[in-house]
Amino acid sequence: MNLYEHTIIARQDTSPSEIKQLTEKYSKIVEKNEGEIVKTENWGLLNLSYLIKKNKKGSYIHFKIKGKGNVINELEKNEAIDKKLLRYLTVRVKKFDLEANYFSKREDDDKRESYKN
Repeated sequence: MNLYEHTIIARQDTSPSEIKQLTEKYSKIVEKNEGEIVKTENWGLLNLSYLIKKNKKGSYIHFKIKGKGNVINELEKNEAIDKKLLRYLTVRVKKFDLEANYFSKREDDDKRESYKN
């Protein structure tokens, strides 16, 4: 079994309920192809580095997936035809970092507090 980190960027006008539907849809595709979702993170609405299809922002969803290569092939095939998505990226990793939350608001607040003191 291979380990993958997979991130998708949805359009900025996608509602929170649609984000949840996208997460469930792609989780089911992974499970249907004998893969396993280890962790799902919703990173929220973030600025894009450059315009993508006239969008300045995008809603990021990050998956940590355990499975074979055919899981990723099927996942990316479905994402390529989805009009709600702007981009997707899959990276194969040696092990998962399940501890760090890079986009949690509480950590940002703690950093600001330490800079003030």
